[in-house]
Amino acid sequence: MNTQAPSLAPRAADQPAAAPARRRQLALLSALIAFDNTEAGIASVMFPMLRTALALPVSALGVLVAVSRIAGMVAGPLWLLALRRVSRRTLLALCAGFWGVWTAAAGLAQDFWQLLLLFAVGAAGIAGAGPLVNGLLVDLFDDRSRGRAAGALYGTAALITALAGPLLGQLTRVHDGWRYGFLASGALQILIGVLVLLFLRDPGVGAAEPRLGRAPAAAPGRAGTRRLLAVPTLRVLLLQRLTNGQFVLQVSGVVLLVDGFGYSNALAATVVLPASLAYLLGTYAGGLLSDRLHRRHPRTGRLVLLQAALLAYGVLAYPASQIAWHHIAVHAALFSVLAFLQGVNPGINRPLVAAVTAPELRNAAFALMLSTELVCTAWTSLALGYLADALGIRAAFLWLLVVLVLANGLLASLFHRTYHRDAAALQAELDRRRAEHR
Repeated sequence: MNTQAPSLAPRAADQPAAAPARRRQLALLSALIAFDNTEAGIASVMFPMLRTALALPVSALGVLVAVSRIAGMVAGPLWLLALRRVSRRTLLALCAGFWGVWTAAAGLAQDFWQLLLLFAVGAAGIAGAGPLVNGLLVDLFDDRSRGRAAGALYGTAALITALAGPLLGQLTRVHDGWRYGFLASGALQILIGVLVLLFLRDPGVGAAEPRLGRAPAAAPGRAGTRRLLAVPTLRVLLLQRLTNGQFVLQVSGVVLLVDGFGYSNALAATVVLPASLAYLLGTYAGGLLSDRLHRRHPRTGRLVLLQAALLAYGVLAYPASQIAWHHIAVHAALFSVLAFLQGVNPGINRPLVAAVTAPELRNAAFALMLSTELVCTAWTSLALGYLADALGIRAAFLWLLVVLVLANGLLASLFHRTYHRDAAALQAELDRRRAEHR
C-alpha cells in the first residue's frame, strides 16, 4: 500500500475553467476594498485635525479604532448568515456599498460620541466585505496564481489609497476638512455598490477546483466553524494575525510623526503616498514571488517568504519609529520600506488559507481571519493610546511595533509543523470528491 502523502506541487490539470473577464472582476473587487478602507484612512491621517476640532486626547484614536474594529469583528461573520437568502453579489453591494451612508453620516457628527457610534456602525458593514471578496478571489483563481491575484487585488487597492492620501492631507488645510473626507468616502462607497450590482459576476464556490463542480455560496453553521478550527494551520494563522503589530503603524503612523517627531499634520500626511505606492509594489512582488517559490518549494516556499518579511520588518521598524531624522523624506523612505514588506502578506496568507480549507468553508475561513485582524487592530490601538499617554508615543511604538513584530516573525515558525500535513489532507479530500464527481 502506498502511504505517501499527496504532493502539494500544483498540477497542470488543476487549472480552473476560464472565467470570463477575470481581470475586470479583480479590478472591481480592488476598488471595493480601497474605498471601504478610506473610512479608516480618514481617521488615521486626519486625526490630529479631528482631535483639535473635538478637543480629544491622543488615546481617543485608539478608542475610535478599537470600537470600530470590535464592531467589525462581531458583524463580519454575521453578514455571512445572509448568504442563505441572498447572493454574494447582492450582499457585497449592501455591506460594502450602500452601507456607505453611515460613513457619510460620520462627517456630520457634532461630538466624539456621535462620531464613535457612526464610525462603528459604518465599520460593521464594511467588515462583511473582506470575507466575500477573498472568497470570490480564490474561486476566480487557482492555487498556481492565487498569490499574484491577491497581490494584484491589494496592490490596486493600495494604488487607489495612494492617490487618496495626498487629497486627505490637503483637506487638513480646510476648516472641518475631516467632515468632507467622511462625506466623500461614503459617496464613493455607494457608487461602488451600484457598480457591484451592475458588473460583478460570481463564478460559484469551488469554480477554481477543476471537475469539482460549482455551488452557490453557503453560510456554514457551528459544525463548519468547528471544522475550520480543527485545522492546525488555520489556528496558527489566527494566532499570528492576532499578534501582528504591523497594524500599529498603518493606523497611527501619521500620529507618530506629528506627536513623536514634531511635523505638521499636512506634512506628516505626505508619507501616505510613497508608503502606499511601496505597499503596492510589495503586494505585486510578494504575489509573484509567493507563486514562484510555491512552485519550486511547495512545502516551504511561501512560509519562508512570510517569516523573512516579518523579521525584516521588525528590524527596520526600529530606525523608522525611534530615531529622529529631522527630515520628512527619510521618515517617508523608511515607512515605505516597511509598507513594502507588509505588502508581501496578502500574496502569502490568502493562498495559505485556501490551501488548507475546503472550498465551501473558505468564506467563513476568511471571515475568521479578518475578524481576528480586527481584534488585533483594536487591542494594539487601545494599547498604543494608553502607552503613549503613560510612556510617550515612541516608547509605545517600540513595544508594539518593533518587539511585537519580531515575536510575530518567530511565531510564524509554527507553520512549518502544520502546513504541509494540512494541505496534503485537503488535496486528498478534493481528489476523492473529483473521483465521485466523474
